[in-house]
Amino acid sequence: MKADGHSGALGGCPEPVGLTTLDGRNIVPVAAFTTLGCKVNQYETQRILDDFEEYGFGITEFNAPADIYVINTCSVTQSAERKSRQMVRKAARLNPEAIVVMTGCYGEMAKIKAETIDEASIIVPNHQKLDTLKHLLAAYPHLEPRIERQGAGSNPVRPARRTRATIKVQDGCNVFCAFCSIPYTRKFMVSRLLDEIVKEAERRAEQGYRELVVTGVLVGAYGQDGFAPVPGSDLPRVDLTAAMIPTDARLSPGGGHAEMDLAACLLRLAAVPGIERVRLSSIEPTQVTDRLLEAFAAEPKLCRHLHIPLQSGDSGVLARMNRPYDQQFYLDRCEEAYRRIPDLAITSDIMVGFPGEDRAAFESTLHVVRTVGYARAHLFRYSPRPNTPAAEFHDQVAESDKEARSKELAAVCRETQQQFIRRYIGRTLQVLVEGKEGAAKEDDGDSGATGNDSHERLHLDEELIPNKGALLGGYTSNYIRVQFTGGSHLIGTVADVELIETSASGAIGAVGGAHFGPQEAPPDAEFIPLATFTGRLD
Repeated sequence: MKADGHSGALGGCPEPVGLTTLDGRNIVPVAAFTTLGCKVNQYETQRILDDFEEYGFGITEFNAPADIYVINTCSVTQSAERKSRQMVRKAARLNPEAIVVMTGCYGEMAKIKAETIDEASIIVPNHQKLDTLKHLLAAYPHLEPRIERQGAGSNPVRPARRTRATIKVQDGCNVFCAFCSIPYTRKFMVSRLLDEIVKEAERRAEQGYRELVVTGVLVGAYGQDGFAPVPGSDLPRVDLTAAMIPTDARLSPGGGHAEMDLAACLLRLAAVPGIERVRLSSIEPTQVTDRLLEAFAAEPKLCRHLHIPLQSGDSGVLARMNRPYDQQFYLDRCEEAYRRIPDLAITSDIMVGFPGEDRAAFESTLHVVRTVGYARAHLFRYSPRPNTPAAEFHDQVAESDKEARSKELAAVCRETQQQFIRRYIGRTLQVLVEGKEGAAKEDDGDSGATGNDSHERLHLDEELIPNKGALLGGYTSNYIRVQFTGGSHLIGTVADVELIETSASGAIGAVGGAHFGPQEAPPDAEFIPLATFTGRLD
């Protein structure tokens, strides 16, 4: 640390040499960033990174060669302080000629404790950390001409790249659920030609999309065209024995069973050049066949994620809903899916307050939620829909009971979601980076036309992050929403991100080794009592 603890003594520092070059040409300086501590620090680092990127700096991962390293430190524990010092020294080792910028809580605490960090080129006061770029340019004015020669502002924050495209492959529904009007308005089952679907996917890949979301009104019925059912009398109940295929059957397009079904469609889309992932929007429990599961197990590009609507976990309520399965059937299909597909996430739609649902029936739903361990769930309060059988049922559930049950169910679903995410803390997963995220949002990519659209939806994800300086965000193959600090050059790419802690609706991650392992990471420090400090921080 410099004598005054800040940047005043740095104005005469020599110009660092060896700025990054490309094809023998000077290019703009490259900066790397890392964060220790709480989510507030994560947000502030992103704000600082945004300023650097908009001004024209190149951005890279922390483990890569860089000209400027910015470390946003933490002092919530002695361990956090030690790791902050280690990160500063790591940056100096990565490039001894680099400018190492330190800011954050440890910068202030070190001043109070009269500690020195000789490897830090500049210390930005914590209350001025959002002006880190100004401090850097004031201390190192030679950087500005380098950027100006390349055209300052010529590399502003890039527009969001395309990441996910939805492709509808099927229309029509022949499952007459008592709460849903879709089968009455979309009676005929129509599947698009496979070649037509593939051509659309190829166009999407040329446009830069990396993930396809395959959807339909009853997407699992792809290939089952021309059937116009009569409500109730011929409700389709899939014969799973007939749907199962020999273990040596070919899954490749054009072979035997694979000519015209959903599994063949998904595999053909996964083979389109440029497409990194294919995600299935929603699949009815009766259409989670062994053939479909085998396709998912065989093709890594098929996302490890199945959205399987439950609606109710009580067999009696399911019968009144006219859903073609019972509780045990649903649990068996989920168990088989978990057995066949590693790292699978199962998400669902669940309704509370359907006519006739009593406390015992609701407890059955809670049992299924806990048994399956949903990674995410969309919850709905039942409300009567015109011209549906359930609207005429006399044993409607009181609104107060719906509200109480919905709150209880939401709490259990949050619990299973957190349990699922915690299994991946410390692991590095591939994240399709979709852009910068402001308010936490629920993505609708995992739901199709399940008949819940007109029922009151309950939102589980309440965490908000300000738009300016928002973190990069995206989803893993198994649908964990991950936020992390990074440059916008990552948008539209599949990045390796280590999950380091859970958030309200997903996980916080890091790229490029810019952090410590989960066992070493300091605890969250969003609030520190003022009594903790005995000295002034001015």
